[in-house]
Amino acid sequence: MDSPKVYSIPERFRRTENLHIIFWLIKDLSWCLLWKPLGILMILPTIFIAVAITWRTREILVERFHNLAVTFWIIANSYWMISEFLGFDEAPLFGSLVYRHLAIIPFGLGISSLSYYYLFVRGRRSGMPARSL
Repeated sequence: MDSPKVYSIPERFRRTENLHIIFWLIKDLSWCLLWKPLGILMILPTIFIAVAITWRTREILVERFHNLAVTFWIIANSYWMISEFLGFDEAPLFGSLVYRHLAIIPFGLGISSLSYYYLFVRGRRSGMPARSL
């Protein structure tokens, strides 16, 4: 009988991930409470750590694709926050689209990265049909 695979993270990586959660929560709390300077300040460390986590886990495909999606999510979320803070979120862009809708691009990239993983990569690596979830 095969024993299940165990995924473990080095403690220093786990500390980085925990710090990332703190920065992310401070950024979003600042957005909620309209603390513009703090919210904007938290964007860089939040994105930087998301990119660092993605880079560190690049050898583990499932982690790479999920962490890449999280990075795109934070970028989209940060752009949306800035657009609201600076008051251009509802400014017309094109037709019925407003500038806030540009967040669709990084959100879409995140969804695309996960879709690619689940539709094409996961199935090939696990021996399952590519479309099997």
